[in-house]
Amino acid sequence: MNGDLPPGLRSLWDRFDHPEPTPRPGLSASRIVQAAVEAADAEGLDAVSMAKIAERLGYTPMSLYRYVKSKNELLLMMLDAVAALPAELDEPGDDWRMGLERWCRAQWEMLRAHAWIVHLPITGPPITPNQLAWTERALAALAGTGLTEADKVGVVLLIANYMHATARLAAELGQTARAESIAAYSALLGHLVDARRFPALRTAIDAGAYAYPSDMPQQERRLDYRFGLARILDGVQALIHACAPAS
Repeated sequence: MNGDLPPGLRSLWDRFDHPEPTPRPGLSASRIVQAAVEAADAEGLDAVSMAKIAERLGYTPMSLYRYVKSKNELLLMMLDAVAALPAELDEPGDDWRMGLERWCRAQWEMLRAHAWIVHLPITGPPITPNQLAWTERALAALAGTGLTEADKVGVVLLIANYMHATARLAAELGQTARAESIAAYSALLGHLVDARRFPALRTAIDAGAYAYPSDMPQQERRLDYRFGLARILDGVQALIHACAPAS
């Protein structure tokens, strides 16, 4: 099968089927990927090029090409490396909703820890070994729901796209999503919005809809995914109910 894959993916799946032995001192594919991930975590994807990673490791760019054929292959390897499944996703769940909530929580932690993921070019559906393992766990959470296999896949794609888009928004907002900035925005809206021209918006402002609750801990005052996810899962619940055989 691997012979039918593009070169970068073929190399990645070859490593999955035949894991690299414990690397000896010196250059290796795993060291290159680790250095690239560290650079991207610290400085974003602009810090990732064959030349910059070679300099970071103390080698020439040509040395890297013995282990990684191109920057695109390096990006795929980086993504697969940070997408290793957390052990909690293999724990048994009580029901499909709890399973998907746990899956999304793990996704969110990964996407926030490696914010550069959301800026990777999308060249197709998930296809690396670890990406497919995530898909497997999400589909497994929906086992026993009565949904068709097509509906299960549709649900997983919907949730994955929502998580990716929300994480990208959080990454791009950056410091503007801090509590102080949200408070400043809320105050600005309070000055700009009058009840005559924007009655619905004025009502929402006065109700505090654009401000964090005063009792919310500081560390939780950031853009979050949970409200939107809950509404998506409510819709999935309705779909499961509609597909259930009449009693």
